[in-house]
Amino acid sequence: MNDSLEALISSLGPDLQKVDKTTHPTSIVVFPASIVRVLMLLRGHPQMKFLQLIDITGIDYSDQPIRYQLVYHLLSHSTNKRLMVKLWTDGSTSIPSVINVFPNANWYEREVWDMFGIPFDNHPDLRRILCDYNFTGHPLRKDFPLSGYNEVAFNQESGKVEYKNLDLEQPFRKFDFLSPWEGQWEDLLKKEKEAHQG
Repeated sequence: MNDSLEALISSLGPDLQKVDKTTHPTSIVVFPASIVRVLMLLRGHPQMKFLQLIDITGIDYSDQPIRYQLVYHLLSHSTNKRLMVKLWTDGSTSIPSVINVFPNANWYEREVWDMFGIPFDNHPDLRRILCDYNFTGHPLRKDFPLSGYNEVAFNQESGKVEYKNLDLEQPFRKFDFLSPWEGQWEDLLKKEKEAHQG
């Protein structure tokens, strides 16, 4: 980590919870209420200039007391440095929207809300972006069921999307993907030996 970045991180003061220099890129953990202030400081820093928000993503640590982590990936074009800004949330408490700092956060926050169900305060249009509007649940949560009960299909005759109960026509089958050359070598040798003796 270079001196400018280290000075910038130390200037975050009480907003900073933790610094991890072992990750690549360097990551910092901040308090949820501080995210707007921290991103404004990172964007406006005269040497580092983290002017691009590359992405916002979520992680579900279902075994942790505070379950979700949001990760903001930043890039400085002038120094070619990257920084991960992280925060922890319970998934029901609203996180301040950073659209006023990075306008492209509009889509990223909608995606995080759609996939994880984490709400954002002061978001102008927080609605589904990847799942259908009538979809129930948030697919990237670890407790989301692997198989749903409805399927969505387009009806050519009516020209509309219809919801139908999911009909699994066959039971779940277990396939053996081992080739004969993996794991069954002894059986093959035995059969070959018997064929030559007989």
